[in-house]
Amino acid sequence: MDKEGLGNHILPTSANLLGICFLIFSLAQFQSQLAATLLDEFSAVAIVFFLVSCFFSYFSLRAKNSVRFERIADNSFLCGLLLMAVPVIMLAFTYFK
Repeated sequence: MDKEGLGNHILPTSANLLGICFLIFSLAQFQSQLAATLLDEFSAVAIVFFLVSCFFSYFSLRAKNSVRFERIADNSFLCGLLLMAVPVIMLAFTYFK
C-alpha cells in the first residue's frame, strides 16, 4: 500500500484507540493500587500520543503539503500502540489468571 492518504486511515483508527485508552484508564480504578498507578500512567501517555496522532492526521487531510503531518501522525500512532500494549497485557494477566 502506498503512503499517500495515510491520514485517512490514521484518523479514525487513532480516534477509536483513544476511546479504548480512556476505557482502560477508567478500568484501572478497579485494580490494586500499584497496578492502577501503572495502568493510569501508561494509558495517560498513550492517550496523549493518540490525541497527537488524531490532530496531525486531521492536519494532513487539510494541508496541501501533508507528508510532514502524516509522518508525525504515523510516528505518534506507533508510539501510542506500543504504549497501549503494556496496560492491555497487564489487564489480561489480571483478569485471566
